[in-house]
Amino acid sequence: QLQLVESGGGLVQPGGSLRLSCAASGFTLDYYTVGWFRQAPGKEREGVSCSSLSGNTTNFINPVKGRFTISRDNAKNTVYLQMNSLELEDTAVYYCAAGQFSSSWCLTGPYEYWGQGTQVTVSS
Repeated sequence: QLQLVESGGGLVQPGGSLRLSCAASGFTLDYYTVGWFRQAPGKEREGVSCSSLSGNTTNFINPVKGRFTISRDNAKNTVYLQMNSLELEDTAVYYCAAGQFSSSWCLTGPYEYWGQGTQVTVSS
């Protein structure tokens, strides 16, 4: 009943763009902190970007600052990650997550719900 489903991943050339979508079912994302995480082969999962309750605060890790944007569409109960100027190092499985908490640094917190992930591959 309560789930997150990612979509929008794929193969893209360096410098290209992708928009990932995360659709929520069974609960309303508007009342949750949402985040995007990624895991590259052989590496630990890392937080990428997040949006606090009502989107008042957004956080980005340094490698994606100026290139990625997180946004919400409350009418569609969906959160997006717009990824521009993609680099080889961005290749990973990307996961969205949601948690009902408030934090000024929203990449740290008790995320309760996780999607299954969508593959992003940046390659020439």
